[in-house]
Order: sequence, then C-alpha cells, then structure tokens
Amino acid sequence: MITVANRIYVRQEYAEAFEQRFRERAGLVDQMPGFISNQVLRPVNEGDPYVVFTLWNSRQDFLNWVRSDAFVKGHAQSGTLPKEAFSQSNVLEMHEVVQDSSRPDLAAEPPGGPFKMH
Repeated sequence: MITVANRIYVRQEYAEAFEQRFRERAGLVDQMPGFISNQVLRPVNEGDPYVVFTLWNSRQDFLNWVRSDAFVKGHAQSGTLPKEAFSQSNVLEMHEVVQDSSRPDLAAEPPGGPFKMH
C-alpha cells in the first residue's frame, strides 16, 4: 500500500473556491483499480498547505491512474483556479506503507525507489 500527499498552498481568499472544487469533483478516481480513499485536509494554521491525501493498494495502481485518460478528464472537469490563488508550487509526496495499525496483516510495500510519473 502507498500514500500520495499533494500539498497545495492556497491563498486564504481562494480557500472556499478550492474546497468547492473538491466537493464537485468528477470522482473518476473512485472507480480506479487499486484506489482506496481520498481525503482533502484543510490546514488549521495560516500559511500551511491543504493536503489532498490518497491511499492506493500499490505504486503501480497510482501510476496507472496518473497515466490514464480518466486522470486527464477528471482534472479537466474539476475546474481551475487562477494562478494567483496559490502562494507557491504544490509538493507531491509518495510514501510506502510499512505498517498500518488498522490492518495488522498488511504486508509492507516493497521499496520501489524514487518516484517517477513518466
């Protein structure tokens, strides 16, 4: 299992529009093989990023998503905010799950090396 965290720095005056964008998302990722869940986390401290957090059964499942037509379509349908809505570039992080206390039988994700989408 892996996690993918997209840290997105949204200016306060665009926060509601950003959240609305996710409330109205296309939801295409929900049907992807290997997809487990999606959470949009609102920062509580000023200047901290939103975190769009997804769980996947494997790295390959996530790569299949970002390389799919559904990924392109889903992101096009989600709408776009103007460039000035963001205070800095987003940061995408991938982590391999070594242990999950809610799933004691889960085998650790094997080390996959650096993350490359292409």
